[in-house]
Amino acid sequence: MSFVDVLVMFVFMLLPTLYSCSAETRGDYVRDACSVTKYPDICIHSLASFANTARQNPVLWARASVSVTLSEATNASQYLMKLGKCNSMRGRNRIALSDCIVCFQDAIDNLHDSLNVLRSLTRETFDSKIGDVTTWVSGALTDQDTCLDGFDNVQNIRQVTLVQNVVTNVTYVTSNALALVNKLATAGPESLINLHW
Repeated sequence: MSFVDVLVMFVFMLLPTLYSCSAETRGDYVRDACSVTKYPDICIHSLASFANTARQNPVLWARASVSVTLSEATNASQYLMKLGKCNSMRGRNRIALSDCIVCFQDAIDNLHDSLNVLRSLTRETFDSKIGDVTTWVSGALTDQDTCLDGFDNVQNIRQVTLVQNVVTNVTYVTSNALALVNKLATAGPESLINLHW
């Protein structure tokens, strides 16, 4: 066996170890970021793919979480609108669904505004803009809670249960995003140093 063959074999033996260390580090990044959230398991699951890029930077985690939340809210809104077109809900439930659709449109607007600011945030604008982002993400969460309130004390029908499950899932993701935005606010403009994403 030549020296090159031995070297190649050694490198291939090391690769799993190197990969597992790398995967472990990625897991540490996302676990650390999600440690401030109310629903850390959901946070880790929804943001794991951003670990390599975001690493330990709070602004990147805030961007990722708001981006994921916007996607979840948009999917939920599309589901609610499709359900509204089916005319399967009647009476009070139909009114609640209609209100819910309006709430989600407002939530999506708030999340869009938040993401746009997070993407253009600079050290100079940080202090004047981060409060807006916190307010908007908090407003999105309030919109979602308002949607759920409309279905309180209704008959236990399948469509209502599905709506409640879909909306509740989005509230968990939004709550996590708000926690990560608050973490960014605490970190301050220094978190924008060496920002590459």
